[in-house]
Amino acid sequence: MSGDKNRSEAAVSKHGSSHTLKRGAVGVVGVVFMVVAFSAPISAMTANLPVAVGFGNGSGAPAGFIIATVVLTIFSIGFVALARHITAAGAFYTFVSRGWSRIPGLAAGVMSMFVYMIMEAGVVGVFSAFAQQAASGFLSVDIPWWWFGFFAVAAIALLSHKDVSLAAKVLGVALVAEVAILTITAVCGLARGSGPEWGSLMPTAALHSNGVIDGSVGLGLLMAFWSWVGFEAAAIYGEESTNPKRVVPRATLIAVIGIGVFYTFIAWAVISANGPARSIELASGDGPFELLYTPAREYVGSWAVTVFELLVLGGTFACALAIHNAASRYLFAFGRDRLLWHRLGAAHPHHGSPWIASLVQSAFTVLLLVITIATKSDPYLILFTLVAILATLCLLVVQVMCSIAVITYFHVKREHPETAAWWRTLVCPVIGGLGMVFVIYLMATNMATAAGAAAQSPLFKAIPWIVVALLFGSMAMAWYLRKAKPLMYERIGRTVFDDQVDNRADDPIGEVSDQPVALATERDGRR
Repeated sequence: MSGDKNRSEAAVSKHGSSHTLKRGAVGVVGVVFMVVAFSAPISAMTANLPVAVGFGNGSGAPAGFIIATVVLTIFSIGFVALARHITAAGAFYTFVSRGWSRIPGLAAGVMSMFVYMIMEAGVVGVFSAFAQQAASGFLSVDIPWWWFGFFAVAAIALLSHKDVSLAAKVLGVALVAEVAILTITAVCGLARGSGPEWGSLMPTAALHSNGVIDGSVGLGLLMAFWSWVGFEAAAIYGEESTNPKRVVPRATLIAVIGIGVFYTFIAWAVISANGPARSIELASGDGPFELLYTPAREYVGSWAVTVFELLVLGGTFACALAIHNAASRYLFAFGRDRLLWHRLGAAHPHHGSPWIASLVQSAFTVLLLVITIATKSDPYLILFTLVAILATLCLLVVQVMCSIAVITYFHVKREHPETAAWWRTLVCPVIGGLGMVFVIYLMATNMATAAGAAAQSPLFKAIPWIVVALLFGSMAMAWYLRKAKPLMYERIGRTVFDDQVDNRADDPIGEVSDQPVALATERDGRR
């Protein structure tokens, strides 16, 4: 006991805060809840599915989800192999830094951190738009959208101040409610609707427009892949999980496969309930949400539509909370490696949460909301849409880099030969990486259609340049640090929390064993 006490006291910095997040705060179920809540199933089905059905591959949309499930599962096999040996709040940042090299690792970290930081504002924007609509429809009051936005930011900040288990519970409640109403609608629609449309599940159906005039197959597939944004977040919580070597791989695969099966079932059931022709008509009409609301109203009851409208609001808030947690942990990882303000890497002395990073993230979100207000931009059409496109592109690039890192770690550096296997750490990363490249192509060729009215915004035109600047600018910065500030360069992606770390040659500063992360960080800092 005394040894544990001494270790705990040694892990406290001169500011009185630990640099180690609370261990054992969440298990497999909690991590799955946070990952799935990040994807926001009810929002994905009500917002993304109508685009795929009305303007993409029509009744072949369920098959599009099958294809996305297969590709992302293959990618995840290599991803979780790396997660078994590298545990850190930085996830992609640390994976690419230690698996491949610090130069692309810094780029992966900067792009991931940037993505999550701006995504919270985007999702808060759409939450605000939904909340304003609900207040007008249910309460007949007209309140500016930004009041709801600032309320959401404050609530998220409070929920994120304590350890991650509190957020997991809140997200779990929201997720269960979302899944319940979607499932009820799907089952009732199948039982009482037009009958099963088995052709919608044939993989070849995803590659045709299936009755959509001027339909874009690429857009349909893009909407399917877009609905998974955030599935990789399981690795972010490895440091706080009960057993990261088991929790992260299991949670990732459960989330990816579970989301895929669920999305496919809901999409198939909705199209079966409405019928293919009517589904396309509803999805492409003035009220695309009617694609789900119509079977809910006709086969469940009008109360189900009201529940849908409220749960879309709750699901969007849960998504923003999950994104906030991810952004805070990336800021925490950069602060702990002392690549940004070192206080960002401080954990709360009682809750073990990245509380300073969380506060900084909240302040950044408020700043983006203020800019949106000042420029009189629409919180949904401009803020959310453009942020979602930019964020998805960045994450796809990082996922390609992660696939390369898996191959390099196991087959070039020859780390952990007991895990390396030609299919798991070579073939799967190659197929998964190529799949991500294909989705990047879909994004590039369908970006204007996906953006809609926002395609006229200057920010939309700047998106490709922002992605390029983040990628190559970060790599150039890492190259500069290697030449001019080698000690800072060596800190890129260095801090991990693993039972065993065998990267002595890759980490000349010092080996991090099974001691608390803060001990290694502070000891290295005194050298």
